[in-house]
Amino acid sequence: MQKDSTGYKNLRRNRISVPGSIYHITSVTRDRIPIFGNFANARKLIKILAAEQEHESVDILCFCVMPDHFHWLFQLQKGDLSRLVKRVKSKTTRAIESQIWQQGYYDHHLRSDESLITVSRYIVANPIRSELVAHIGDYPHWYTKWL
Repeated sequence: MQKDSTGYKNLRRNRISVPGSIYHITSVTRDRIPIFGNFANARKLIKILAAEQEHESVDILCFCVMPDHFHWLFQLQKGDLSRLVKRVKSKTTRAIESQIWQQGYYDHHLRSDESLITVSRYIVANPIRSELVAHIGDYPHWYTKWL
């Protein structure tokens, strides 16, 4: 099966890394396989995200790990955005021992007039919109700095 590299190239166009800036990252599993529907796999990804904060690469503002993708809102502290996401995806692949990621990722560099609370609410409401749970407190794989 041949990959559509045009879509991937379009994702990379105008991508910038600015320490101190806030980014919303979304990455999807290959073929939308629900790898993170497995509790242990979801916790492995969360541990890897937390390690980036411990190493002071990011300040995590919010995340939600869904069965077939994840959302991550953070302030970049140091380093390169592409390398950061590549590192997270690589570590997750090694931890789960499977090629799990679709090529590329979606990133959104938040503007100063965008509400962090609104974006965070959108992220943590994913399990409700996807009808995995009726109440966010019933979903185990999310975090927001504002609660």
